[in-house]
Amino acid sequence: MSGGHEHERRSDAELVRAINAGDRRAFEALYHRHRDWVASLAMRFTGDREAALDVLQETFLYLVRKSPGLELEGRLTSLLWPVVKHLSIAHNRKRRREPAVDPMAMPVRGVDDPPPGLDDPREALAGLVGGLPEAQREVLLMRYVDGMALDEIAAALGRPLGTVKSRLHHALARLRGDPRTKKYFER
Repeated sequence: MSGGHEHERRSDAELVRAINAGDRRAFEALYHRHRDWVASLAMRFTGDREAALDVLQETFLYLVRKSPGLELEGRLTSLLWPVVKHLSIAHNRKRRREPAVDPMAMPVRGVDDPPPGLDDPREALAGLVGGLPEAQREVLLMRYVDGMALDEIAAALGRPLGTVKSRLHHALARLRGDPRTKKYFER
C-alpha cells in the first residue's frame, strides 16, 4: 500500500529526501505534520489570523522553492522557525504601511476601566512574558511553547548554545523573581 500512511511514519529528513526526488505526497505529509505549528507561530508573531495564514502559505512556498536541493540537518522546526519569523516581520511591516484602522470604530474604554484580562492569571503571565526583553522572550517561548530543545533553538537563531542558555536563564530568573509569577515556580 503506497499512500499517505507510508509518509506518516517517515521522519522529516526522509520526507525532505523524498520531496527532493519529486514525491508530491511527501510534501503533503510534511505540510500536514507542521502546518498547525507554523500557523500558531505565525499568529504569535503577527497577532492576526489572516496574516498568520498568509505566512503559513509563504513558509511552505519557501520550502517548495528550495527543493530540489533542500537539506535538513536537524528538525524541520529548526529550519522553519527563522523563516516564519522573518516572513511575519515582513508581513507586519507591509501591514503598517497600509491605511490604519479607523479609530472611531474602536471600542472606547474609560480612563478608570481596568485593562482587560487583569483578573485572568494566564493574561497576567502573558503580560509578564511580553515584558521580557525580546531575546529572552524569544528563547523562552521557543523552549516552552514550541517545545524546542536548546540546541535546536541555537540552530534556529544562529546563536551559540551558551547564549541561548544564558537568555533562558535570565528570562526564568526574572519571572521567578516577580511576585506575580512566583507561584508558577514553587514545587
